[in-house]
Amino acid sequence: MVRKKEKKLKVTQVKSTIGYRERTSLTIKALGLGKLNRTVVLPDNDPVRGMIAQVSHLVKVEEVEE
Repeated sequence: MVRKKEKKLKVTQVKSTIGYRERTSLTIKALGLGKLNRTVVLPDNDPVRGMIAQVSHLVKVEEVEE
C-alpha cells in the first residue's frame, strides 16, 4: 500500500502573548508553543488551521511536505 505524503505546517511563534487575552495564550499553548522563536511541525488539518487563524498575528506559518 502506498501512503500519500501528508502536508505539514511549520509554525513559529514570533511575538509574545503578553498584553493579549488569556484565550490567546491558551491557544498558543495548545499549538505546542509558548516561547519566542519556538517552532513546531503540525499536521495540516482544519482544527490546526483554526487555531492558527486565531493567533495569526503572533505566529509565522510555512508549509512543509514530509
